[in-house]
Amino acid sequence: MLFDGGCFFCRREVAFLRRRDRHGRIFFVDINSADYEPAAYAGINYRQAMGRMHALQPNGELVTDLAVFREAYQLIGLGWLYAPTSWPLLAPLADRVYQFWAHQRLRLTGRPSLERLCNCRGDCSTG
Repeated sequence: MLFDGGCFFCRREVAFLRRRDRHGRIFFVDINSADYEPAAYAGINYRQAMGRMHALQPNGELVTDLAVFREAYQLIGLGWLYAPTSWPLLAPLADRVYQFWAHQRLRLTGRPSLERLCNCRGDCSTG
C-alpha cells in the first residue's frame, strides 16, 4: 500500500492499519521516502501516487482509490466498514467524495501544492 508519509491523516490511517494487521498482510510504502523507487511499484511515480491511493496485490494486480481501503480493511477484519462503498446505490457517491478528497487534500490540509512538492523532489514525471 503506497501512502503519503507527509500527510498527517495518511500517517494516522497507516498507524491504525499497522496496529490492526496482526498477521503482517499489509506492506506499507512511504512515497515521500528518499529511497522510494517507482520501478519497484508498477512504475507509479510520485505525482501519480499523490493523486490517488494505490496498492499492489501479491500477484502484481494494481488496486486504486476506495478499493484499496476495502481490501486493507478486509485484511484486518473490519471489511464491513468499507463494504457500503461498493453497494450499487452508494458507490457513485462514495467515489465522488473520495475523488474530491484526493484532489483537494493538499489544499484542505494546508500543504504545498503538488507542483511545489514535485519541484522540491525534482522527480515528478507527468502521467
